[in-house]
Amino acid sequence: MARVVVMGGGVAGHTAATFAKKWLGNEHEVVVVTPNSNWNWIPSNIWVGVGVMKKEDVVFPVGPVYAKAGIDYRQAKAVSIHPEGKEGSDTPFITIEYTGQGKEGQTEELTYDYLINATGPKLNFDATPGLGNGQGQLGDYTVSVCTADHAVHANNELQRVIEKLKKGEKQTILIGMGHGMCTCQGAAFEYIFNIEHELRKAGVRDNAEIIFITNESFLGDFGMGGMHVKMGGYAASSKIFAESLYSERNIEWILGAHVMQVEEGKVTYKTLDGETDEQEFDFAMLIPPFAGVGIKAFDKAGEDITSKVFAPNGFMKVDADYTPKPYEEWKASDWPRTLQNPDYKNIFAAGIAFAPPHTISKPMQAPDGTPITPTPPRTGMPSAMMGKAVAASICDMIKEGATEPTHTACMAEMGAACVASAGTGLTTGTAAAMTVFPVVPDFEKYPGVGRDVNYTYGEIGLAGHWIKHILHHLFIYKAKLKPGWTLIPE
Repeated sequence: MARVVVMGGGVAGHTAATFAKKWLGNEHEVVVVTPNSNWNWIPSNIWVGVGVMKKEDVVFPVGPVYAKAGIDYRQAKAVSIHPEGKEGSDTPFITIEYTGQGKEGQTEELTYDYLINATGPKLNFDATPGLGNGQGQLGDYTVSVCTADHAVHANNELQRVIEKLKKGEKQTILIGMGHGMCTCQGAAFEYIFNIEHELRKAGVRDNAEIIFITNESFLGDFGMGGMHVKMGGYAASSKIFAESLYSERNIEWILGAHVMQVEEGKVTYKTLDGETDEQEFDFAMLIPPFAGVGIKAFDKAGEDITSKVFAPNGFMKVDADYTPKPYEEWKASDWPRTLQNPDYKNIFAAGIAFAPPHTISKPMQAPDGTPITPTPPRTGMPSAMMGKAVAASICDMIKEGATEPTHTACMAEMGAACVASAGTGLTTGTAAAMTVFPVVPDFEKYPGVGRDVNYTYGEIGLAGHWIKHILHHLFIYKAKLKPGWTLIPE
């Protein structure tokens, strides 16, 4: 009997674990190690953050789902990986520390035959002094929508602002990136437009100044270097698409910004031209930068090999080309295909947990060398596709005796779809529905724009909003492993 251990229970980990168990059956074990007791459909947190959904609408307990599927669930966090075993045993294992199930604080050595790292990111709020961690603690001056609890707190603060607006008080709302190396521009994009929409519904929009602050060098970069989307028979830059939308909704923007410090009611930021400036606010939601969760790795003798297994940012090394090279020499082939660790062939990483070879957007920095560049997005559909591909490869290794990964999920070869909400409402809601192929541009295959414009397009309207709502229910249904769940695409 083989044991597959999945570290992390988010989109990538949950997808990998559930498919692995379905394909392996009861002859083999699948274990999920995650510190969370609830599964969260993160794309809908922005709706919790404006009060149109409750926390209960976007989370559900994972224990009963895993029990029904026959998956061994450990509510714990992974602390260390021992891929060579230890003195006296060649069996690899991870060390975990329980966060629930009545075992809080207890540690355990959990052996594995195959390991999938799908731990996602550490929300690195500490990278920017004063950046709020979603808990409303003293010294935290901004809110977050990165988790369901964060979004609940964000909405509570937002409602206080709306009450002030109703009293005729002017308010400045600042939404965006809290550091020069942030990703998830899409979440901030959705949140700012949902706030704007809710203020219009409340009849207080005229009293609010809404500002978007981002580390993108142009609106519509989204950490993907922008794209050319097919609209109405024409190929238009995402820059035009985004600027038009911001202008129509009367939202101001600050580009190429690295937020250096947050104080009460004020951010200090540096821009790509080297200037330092300040922006005051009454309410601010700033996304933190991501880092690896901080798992250590040790060899058989107990020596620290973390730098061998993980990149400096804490994300796991896989079959990517990490050779430092100038932007002009970047290629689509730099990106991993199998997501297998090059040194330990029974270890894989999926979703945010793998280390990208470089950014997708052109690297930019201030004159003093401060990097101000979006880091690559690896969430949502790409994460799920990676989780499924890794699970399929491992299952073939276990059941068919394959010696190499049999499935691939390369961001330079896959397309992705995104539906970004710009406000809710049965007849008044809007969302930008976009597809991109491939996610990482391939300028050798698609000269000029790097992508196939026949499969890269975008539209905004009410239909997109309906699709967004339908997808919310479909993906939660799928995550609960309801009948026919495998028929719903990633």
